[in-house]
Amino acid sequence: MKKGVAVLFVLAFMAGFSVPGVHASDEVKMLKEQLETMNQNIQKLQEKILEIEKKNAEEIEEVEYLNDRMDKAELHTATDKLSLGIELRSRADTLHYSDMQAAPAALVNGFFTPYASGGFNNASLPQIQQRIQNMAMAGMIPPTDEFDADNDVIFTNKFHVNMHAKVNDQLSFSGRMAAYKVFGDSSGVKFNQGSLGDITMDGNTSSLPHGDTLRLERAYFVYNNYWDNIPVSFSLGRRPSTYGPPLEYANYSLEAGSPLGTIINWQFDGASLNFGLENVTGIYGAALKFCYGVGFEGDWGNSYSLEASQPDVDDVHMFGFIATLFDDDSTSAVLNYAHAWDITDGFTGLTVMPFTVAKDPTTGLYAFEQNTGGYISRMQPSTDIGDWDAASLLLRKNLYEMFEKDIDLFLALSWSHTSPSQVSANPFYEIMGQGLLNSNGNLEDHDGYSLYAGAIFPMPFNGRLGLEYNWGSKYWFNFTGAEDSLVGSKLATRGSVYEGYYIQPIFGQNFFVKLGARYYDYKYTGSGNPLGAPEKISELNALNALFPVADKVWDGYISATVRF
Repeated sequence: MKKGVAVLFVLAFMAGFSVPGVHASDEVKMLKEQLETMNQNIQKLQEKILEIEKKNAEEIEEVEYLNDRMDKAELHTATDKLSLGIELRSRADTLHYSDMQAAPAALVNGFFTPYASGGFNNASLPQIQQRIQNMAMAGMIPPTDEFDADNDVIFTNKFHVNMHAKVNDQLSFSGRMAAYKVFGDSSGVKFNQGSLGDITMDGNTSSLPHGDTLRLERAYFVYNNYWDNIPVSFSLGRRPSTYGPPLEYANYSLEAGSPLGTIINWQFDGASLNFGLENVTGIYGAALKFCYGVGFEGDWGNSYSLEASQPDVDDVHMFGFIATLFDDDSTSAVLNYAHAWDITDGFTGLTVMPFTVAKDPTTGLYAFEQNTGGYISRMQPSTDIGDWDAASLLLRKNLYEMFEKDIDLFLALSWSHTSPSQVSANPFYEIMGQGLLNSNGNLEDHDGYSLYAGAIFPMPFNGRLGLEYNWGSKYWFNFTGAEDSLVGSKLATRGSVYEGYYIQPIFGQNFFVKLGARYYDYKYTGSGNPLGAPEKISELNALNALFPVADKVWDGYISATVRF
């Protein structure tokens, strides 16, 4: 159409216009050339129009694509209420154990030697105990072997996926999936060296290295409401019961758990009921939280769950409260009390035992067998051994108002009490007459005490220097087996632990580096273990060291953490 209009325009131009003094053939030629030029211009114009139309079409398509993406983002915001957070820590430790003690091979081999040949194998309990007594009276129980053990470097990766959803103003959900592995190991099961941390069990699966599998560390909902003018919240699920105060200073994080880390650092399932009392008492931050949890299920999954005759093993129930006595964001005082009924002589879990002990129910004879194949054993409790109580008072103070320096101080004083009920029926513990912090058949109540203090100072470039010390008495016992340590829970130590660390932020709490060292000075055996009487390490004999006993340990470490 446009081309036709142009031709008519040219003909009209030719009819009404002539060049004086020029020959007609030349005029025709000139007009043809002009017509050709105009055709070419028209073609160029058409190509340009097509190009513009194509570009417009592409822009329209891009706008539609962007609109589609915007619609999806709006839909995501409107319908997906779950926010995710990631934390990845890579760390290197260097571990040095000095003056380790263990029973000599000559004594250990006696357990695999037939009774008739002077050993303990296939003997009854009275025969074994009489032979041990005779050895003691004759001075034949050998001293321990002493040695040092080093692991110059061990690398770990710790990975958390944190989840949170606010369904509405009254209902929310939080959860965490965790993986924690040693470089070059994903076996998930450790060789048993006599520590509860050597058993992969419900209380520590996410908090100690276990491999490359993601595990559920916590998942719970919180329902908030008011009772008159008192804020009340109820929560149920797998609890935020690890990394509680005052561990946030060393972790360079906010408070990550409810119970005080001095007495409970242990994964469990349960519930809580919290009352905010600031409005009714006029005390800053006053609150009272009641907590309940189950530390062990006595039937489900165990070998005796469907038998007519079951051993004396009940569920382990825990109850306690956390009272915030005062908290104005610079000064706080928190009291935590906990009670556990019917503590069992162990927990369900997996480990590789160095040997096994079996008792023939008919003859009553005990058979010992070395685990030369490294076979995995599924452990399960066999006896309720008593009750446990603990309380801890934590005081924290920030000194910024006094010195205009962000200096934090904390002090925690703790107490534990154990009330044994009977000796363990597990064949190994039965031979030693071990119960709740007792041996040789004794069933005495004991009190334990602990002190934990720390100071954190500001340093150049927003760095933080932390100095910590903790001490535990002979009969100190808590449930902190999920504490993040390759050596063992420092807050369960019967003895002293010194620690210093330097935290250097790169991008605030999103990316920081930590360098530190920790020194354990154990005074008594069995830190963190409820079974057996603690023995003074400087006075051990071989029968007290059938599993290796750590005396002094250096743990130096450096880590880099990304958190967002």
